[in-house]
Amino acid sequence: MLELKNITKIYNPGEITEACLFRDFNLSVEAGEFVSIVGSNGSGKTSLLNIICGSIPIQGGDVIIDGESMLHKKEFVRYRRFGRVYQNPALGTSPNLTMFENLSLADNKGKAYDLSRGANHAREQLASLGLGLEDKMDIKMGALSGGQRQAVALLMATMTPIDFLILDEHTAALDPKTADTIMALTDRVVREKGLTAIMVTHNLRYAVEYR
Repeated sequence: MLELKNITKIYNPGEITEACLFRDFNLSVEAGEFVSIVGSNGSGKTSLLNIICGSIPIQGGDVIIDGESMLHKKEFVRYRRFGRVYQNPALGTSPNLTMFENLSLADNKGKAYDLSRGANHAREQLASLGLGLEDKMDIKMGALSGGQRQAVALLMATMTPIDFLILDEHTAALDPKTADTIMALTDRVVREKGLTAIMVTHNLRYAVEYR
């Protein structure tokens, strides 16, 4: 279970540009839920995800996972339980490395780098996407289409055991057909791995359909 308790977040406190984003904000997400966050630009959707992941500081409150406070835990420690897919796949992948190299990095998150599982394991992971990418492992990530990159980014975010999948408008830059494909893939991965998903989206249909 994820709990945000009495969160207060103020940007530029004490300055003329001071803006209070959250004051005593509370949110609870039960294990296994698929929660969608919708709102206008600048309403704090991505900031909320950053607070959960520990990417930005807060002025008050606490982030609690299964009864344990995350407030003073470093970002990389929180990410042992989180996977995150961004709107821009370049933030979650390395465009100048091949798919195999990207997958190898993701597979070694939180541990000493080890290539012992090799190409066969990476090929099996890519084949599970059902997009025919398993025969393109030597292609650099930057050469893939937007949908292919997001599919691989989703795979990379969930390769190691995690509890929470954070989706930051991960279909916003895709055409409608590709976005539908990525959402169906996302739903499948979440269900197969038993994850708790928190998704920021502007697509109200997705917010209603995936829950």
